[in-house]
Amino acid sequence: MSVKSSLAKAYAFIIKKKINRWSQRPHHTQQKVFKNLLTKGAQTVFGKDHYFDKITTHDEFVKQVPVRDYEGLRSYVDRVVEGEKNILWPGKPLYFAKTSGTTSGAKFIPITAESMPTHIAAAKNAILCFIAETGNADFVNGKMIFLQGSPVLEEKNGIKIGRLSGIVAHFVPGYLQTNRMPSWNTNLIEDWEQKVDAIVEETFQQNMQVISGIPPWVQMYFEKLKQKTDKKISELFPNFSLFIYGGVNYEPYKATFEKLIGRSVPSIELYPASEGFFAFQDSQTEKGMLLQLDSGIFYEFIRSDTFFDKNPKRILLDQVEKGVNYVMIISTTAGLWGYNIGDTVSFVSTKPYRVIVTGRIKHFISAFGEHVIGKEVEESLRIATHNTQIRVNEFTVAPQVNPKEGPPYHEWFVEFDEEPQDMEQFIHSLDQALQNQNTYYKDLVQGKVLSPLRITRVKRKGFQDYMKSIGKLGGQNKTPRLSDNRKIAEALKPFIIR
Repeated sequence: MSVKSSLAKAYAFIIKKKINRWSQRPHHTQQKVFKNLLTKGAQTVFGKDHYFDKITTHDEFVKQVPVRDYEGLRSYVDRVVEGEKNILWPGKPLYFAKTSGTTSGAKFIPITAESMPTHIAAAKNAILCFIAETGNADFVNGKMIFLQGSPVLEEKNGIKIGRLSGIVAHFVPGYLQTNRMPSWNTNLIEDWEQKVDAIVEETFQQNMQVISGIPPWVQMYFEKLKQKTDKKISELFPNFSLFIYGGVNYEPYKATFEKLIGRSVPSIELYPASEGFFAFQDSQTEKGMLLQLDSGIFYEFIRSDTFFDKNPKRILLDQVEKGVNYVMIISTTAGLWGYNIGDTVSFVSTKPYRVIVTGRIKHFISAFGEHVIGKEVEESLRIATHNTQIRVNEFTVAPQVNPKEGPPYHEWFVEFDEEPQDMEQFIHSLDQALQNQNTYYKDLVQGKVLSPLRITRVKRKGFQDYMKSIGKLGGQNKTPRLSDNRKIAEALKPFIIR
């Protein structure tokens, strides 16, 4: 065992004990975060506008601070972007993570001196928890690759601006720099296809042991490696022993990954976002990701089925229930207050608090009141392909409200790696699985209000071409699993198999 791996093991056990301490005192930990946020926030324009100096309880906070999305907070953020100090958080942010919003255009999410370290610590701690649990630290001696956005940063009014993954690239610890790939110059390439080609050239002869990124773009990297070498990933990288991912559910990609790799590989799921690093998988045996309660983020939750009510109830951790979909509301040391990030989560454990991401509050199909969500379509696909040779590269679902004939239906746009031998049987299995996931959908199909789902096949690499056509190929971008309109469906027309 090398010195580096021995030190990693010792450090992992120290960090794991520290995590256990706060995760075993969740409500105490969150109250400390709450009080610290109010104390610091009282010094800001936002805090004065919302009487933070008079708030002592969560009920008072709810009365003074309404739930807002980016548009709701934008008047404050715009002042920060223009260089004003002490608006949302004391001083100025260190960075803005620039993201593309669907309704707001470009969004500038502040990252402060207090919030930046939590992004780095959570990613590091995820790996250390894996080492502490499995005893496997050998991979720290090999090469590691992080498929991420360009680290090139702009600057405006003394604040640096870039993609979150590009900002984080500036904070890779020194002890990992010699292991880290790709090279800095390759990481600077903006065009995603050119970047992946360059990464393939740099890595195909290396001892790659850790590979990290959003699953569809890692899949693209694996496919290009196979095209170049005609080898499985396990032949190219026999010591590849850890896959780290986030952004989308890995399950729909898992069968294709294992085919490309040639075997299964342990994985760690992360839940990072520009607004904060919310959770990570802390166990290989327990389901879900450990909610980060000591990272300067105060959490509130609203049941997703009440979210669009006039005054939905905002609850804390001590009131959440397992198996219920919640919209997650955050207040943070980056100066986001009562902020709706748009994600829905469900708790799979409350001792400790572990979550799974179930979708986006705006990404659902409810053209007829069925309210089908991302978790349900992903689980249905997993069930329908289980113990079969069927492999799916990518998919999305949209309602067909006005078909040329017959009742409306859900249209699945699917890019297969391995197609079903009996498509009708597969469609039946998929539809039955979705009916079992969602009783409203079941009632509509059995009541003949909806026809069973239909599948439209997408060409090989069709989703990549679609994402390229809208300027969102690679990086942190991903195709929504489902939508309540035909916008994506119409844009996919050039890429379907007639």
